Amino acid sequence: MPSNFPVHTGRYALSYHTFYLLLWVVFACSLNASAVQAAESPLTLSDAMSRAMAQNPRLQVFDLRLDGLQGRRFTADLNPALEAGAEVENLLGTGDVRGLVGAELTLTLSSTLELGGQRQARVSAIDSRLGLVEAERRAETLDLLGQVTQRFVATLALQEKLQLAADAVSLAQSTLDIVTRRAEQGATPQAEVLRARAALTQSQIEQSRLQSELVSRKMALALLWGDTSVEFTQLQGDLFQFGASDSFESLYQRVSDSPAIQVYASEQRVREAEIQLARSQSESDINWQVGVRRMEEVDDIAFTAGFSVPLFPAQRNRGDVRAALAARDEIRFQREVTLLNLHSRLFDAYQQRQQSIAAVEQIRSEMLPNLSEALTQTREAYESGRYSYVEWIAAQRELLAAQRALVDAATTALLNQALIEQLTAQPLAGR
Repeated sequence: MPSNFPVHTGRYALSYHTFYLLLWVVFACSLNASAVQAAESPLTLSDAMSRAMAQNPRLQVFDLRLDGLQGRRFTADLNPALEAGAEVENLLGTGDVRGLVGAELTLTLSSTLELGGQRQARVSAIDSRLGLVEAERRAETLDLLGQVTQRFVATLALQEKLQLAADAVSLAQSTLDIVTRRAEQGATPQAEVLRARAALTQSQIEQSRLQSELVSRKMALALLWGDTSVEFTQLQGDLFQFGASDSFESLYQRVSDSPAIQVYASEQRVREAEIQLARSQSESDINWQVGVRRMEEVDDIAFTAGFSVPLFPAQRNRGDVRAALAARDEIRFQREVTLLNLHSRLFDAYQQRQQSIAAVEQIRSEMLPNLSEALTQTREAYESGRYSYVEWIAAQRELLAAQRALVDAATTALLNQALIEQLTAQPLAGR
């Protein structure tokens, strides 16, 4: 889709100009009361995206995740804690050390001297997780915008079908009027009047069904930005302009740079940081302690010092390093599987879009003109008594079915176009 991509019903104008601009940055502008459209204003795709970006809770949770990781980063960057201690020896004994006579009080201060860059490794692991959350936010944004587009297009198509249903009711009413007039003239049996009246009722029922479905579709769209009531009456868009398309090979090349794949790159950086953290913990930490001791028996004070080093830490940590290496290698295979799945989805969407656009062109250039002319001639022939009521109704149904098929083909093309842009994270080439 070009950045100003319209989708057309002949009555509404749909703009995609903000769709993929918002994929790469966090939407920073929140809506305020003055920015919300009045109930009678039509809703554009740009409006729908802006509301979803600002209000959908799926995106708002990422701020909380980032805040939590910043807290963990602060903790990870701290030096090992200092510990104060006190110890009393030779207390409450018997004989020469009874009571407090032989008591020795020792006050200590201890901590750990970390080796192997452990603190920096901890911080790097948290930083890589911050990058992963940002990548996940971009992927979630892409998915949300894709959902908004799909629901918008489906609702816009239903809005167009409702207009076709209104045209069908008008045509059925006109048919009933003509049949009634001919019956009054004795040129057609009364049974045809009854059939025409039943056809009008059927078209009205279908119109009512579509109206109800449209209300549900509008609500489903509004829920994407957290509204539980619909504040718009209609959508503004164009179902019949699709833009040019790049080759499939060119589109697939973009997939490797899409947020869905970048998540794996960020996750692999997380795993690399975890490997470095596990290796840094293979170094022996030095636990040190200094203190002062008062010896009650001789009424003297002495200083104390000590240290300890764990033995064979590398061997004890070998399993953690091995597990971290395996987790990193697993990400690479998951990425390959995802790329294959994306290739399949992209290929199907590309083929369906191409076929649907071709169908739209054939229906508009060949089917509709022929069926419209056939209906005109059939009506004239019916009014002159050369064609039967059945032939006239058949011509009407064929034209209405072709009009619905046109809307369905355009809808399929746009839904697959939206999927292509969601998978590649870029608009299609301009027209």
